[in-house]
Amino acid sequence: MQFLVMVGELSRFAGRVIVEAFRPPYEFRETVRQLFELGCRSVPLIAASGFAVGVVLSMHTRASLARFGAEALIPAGLAMALVRETGPLTAGLLLSGRIGAGIGAELGAMKVTEQIDALEATAVDSFRYLVVTRVIACVIALPLLTTVMNVMGILGGFAAETAITGVPMRTYFRQAFSPIQFSDLIPATLKTMVFGFIIATAASYLGVNTTRGTEGVGQASTRSVVLSSMLLILANVLLVRIIFFFYPA
Repeated sequence: MQFLVMVGELSRFAGRVIVEAFRPPYEFRETVRQLFELGCRSVPLIAASGFAVGVVLSMHTRASLARFGAEALIPAGLAMALVRETGPLTAGLLLSGRIGAGIGAELGAMKVTEQIDALEATAVDSFRYLVVTRVIACVIALPLLTTVMNVMGILGGFAAETAITGVPMRTYFRQAFSPIQFSDLIPATLKTMVFGFIIATAASYLGVNTTRGTEGVGQASTRSVVLSSMLLILANVLLVRIIFFFYPA
């Protein structure tokens, strides 16, 4: 019963976020600041992780395709795997940890120290200023960060391949990008906008409903990561099915 209550409250919270996001006035300055904090500061993590994922995928792909003498398909297979699924999902899960925990802890601390009440007392719409700006920033940042992960993953695959076979960069990237079409790139990247909405909304919901002082702040941070990751994985299954419906090829 308590689970159903939380689902209902979270759904209502998400609906309010959508409504407020399209209703003026808009907090442009705070949104840009959150975009820098949540997006730009996540680039090193995403870039390093993407490069490592590319190296690992390249090695595993080589080990599998070498059995069939299909080593020439390694660049294309790696690029398709990164662009269509591995890149978006990995970026989403990584950012659900970094961004989700950060938003949950920050808003939770503001809640228990009554800073949110202080904003309301000064005639500031705390929901729009604290929640909507973070959600918009995440929705914008996730596709950009996913693109960074895809590029770094392909670079990582190239580094692994050139270390083993000495393949030229031009040849590798021509083989990697030749099978990729907009029907592969655009839907997979845009679905990360949904991931950004899920991460920021779930973390903000748990943050603004924090109780029990500093203990509650820690729990809000942990629960934000767990909840956003679970919702992200479930949403990914649904979104993949929707993408296959509109792009069956």
